[in-house]
Amino acid sequence: MEQKGQKAPQRVEAQNTDAERPATFIFLHGFGDDADGFINIAHQFQSARKLPHLSWIFPNAPHNHDANSTAWYTPTAFSPIPIGSSSSTAQESPEDDESNEPAEGEDEIWTSVGYIEGLIEGELKKGVKLDRIVVGGFSQGCAVSLLVGLAGRFKGSLGGVVGLSGYLPRGRRVWEGREDLRKGRVEEGGEGKGMRVFMGHGTKDMLVPMRIFRDARERVMYTVGEGNVDSHEYQGLGHTASGAMFRDMCGFLEKVIPE
Repeated sequence: MEQKGQKAPQRVEAQNTDAERPATFIFLHGFGDDADGFINIAHQFQSARKLPHLSWIFPNAPHNHDANSTAWYTPTAFSPIPIGSSSSTAQESPEDDESNEPAEGEDEIWTSVGYIEGLIEGELKKGVKLDRIVVGGFSQGCAVSLLVGLAGRFKGSLGGVVGLSGYLPRGRRVWEGREDLRKGRVEEGGEGKGMRVFMGHGTKDMLVPMRIFRDARERVMYTVGEGNVDSHEYQGLGHTASGAMFRDMCGFLEKVIPE
């Protein structure tokens, strides 16, 4: 359910309404933006006859009074990075225990995770299978999406997760959720099985530096297995998305939720 003043999600229905195996992609915008910022991507895909069986949902973040803008959670001093410690380097071992790290803004980000989980439940009630639902996002939307897929109620069971120009938050609850998923994956056979994750990032991103992205990528690989992470670095790209990024994302979606 939307918070007070939060706009309802925008939805773009699949072109093929009679698809035998419908799928849904829930995509979250970044800080200060809204659903209008990305909905055109769905229209472009459909104009190109890509993924005609796919319905798109673009949620709107609530207005954040502290930030005086739309936000999935209040940005920290390292805006918008991260929830918990923000000084980790890419050289830090992904196996390091994060359970003692502070979790600034944890309630807000988990409230957003819960909201997206509610949207997932709505799709399940419509008959869409859980492994035919992908959650993704840009910047803050990426952070929330990774938590939904790696540490939330549906962790490891989605069709996939897409993270663009973002990062993986830290904190005790995140760590515990990721560890639960990792241990289950290892017990079930390890590499090559389970949920896949797409991660894309620009090498000139000054808001979410490459060291933060690479740290996130290592921790995601540790959680879901290296073979389940489709990672792309885009030379010269800043804190934005690009045509090449969306083309690669399209290829990923075609693999994890084929028609």
